[in-house]
Amino acid sequence: MFTGLIQTVGTLTLLNTEQVEIACPDPSASLMQDLEIGDSVAIDGICLTVTEIKSNGFIADVSPETVRRTTLGQTDDGTKQVNLETSLRVGSKLGGHFVTGHVDGVGIFQSAVQTATSWEMTFATQSASVARYILPKGSISVNGISLTIADCAPNGSWFTVAVIPHTYAETNLCHLKPEGWVNLEGDILGKYVEKFLGSGRSLSDTIPDRISPTFLAEHGYM
Repeated sequence: MFTGLIQTVGTLTLLNTEQVEIACPDPSASLMQDLEIGDSVAIDGICLTVTEIKSNGFIADVSPETVRRTTLGQTDDGTKQVNLETSLRVGSKLGGHFVTGHVDGVGIFQSAVQTATSWEMTFATQSASVARYILPKGSISVNGISLTIADCAPNGSWFTVAVIPHTYAETNLCHLKPEGWVNLEGDILGKYVEKFLGSGRSLSDTIPDRISPTFLAEHGYM
């Protein structure tokens, strides 16, 4: 689980169809200092597991499904700038929204217009698994960055976000080129609401009228 608040930008190299190597610009940064084998790291919003730690970065394994569903399959020259975030720890600040690192699909960067206070960026997607969760003022993860949707098409085929200058400069958003691919993940809360509505169940169906010690014990809380 992540927050969508990027810690640093690294360089990704596709080693082969099953591995990626990430080089960090500052090996002394907190991201590298706390990193251990087996840790989860969001790489452009993709949750991957660290399998080897190097002096200036790390290596992670990827699956064919991950390559197919994300921008890893769109890396033409084998290297790219990627946003990095380590997983959320209990007690840490949640400044963005809950990001799982399970990418729903890819989108296409269309334009960025600088205003007096922000960059207004527009993205499009043809992925129904993404578009269904796009709504005004909703949360969305773009390359792992927690952003709020300012405007969108009724069917979710395009949306705009207002990006503050700090986020624009400190992530790979400033490196995007028109028609460039990005990873998109819809808000997990919306997915659960959709699941309950689609199944004809409500939240009250799963919560007892009275939470007792017996109920907690049966569900592993005691």
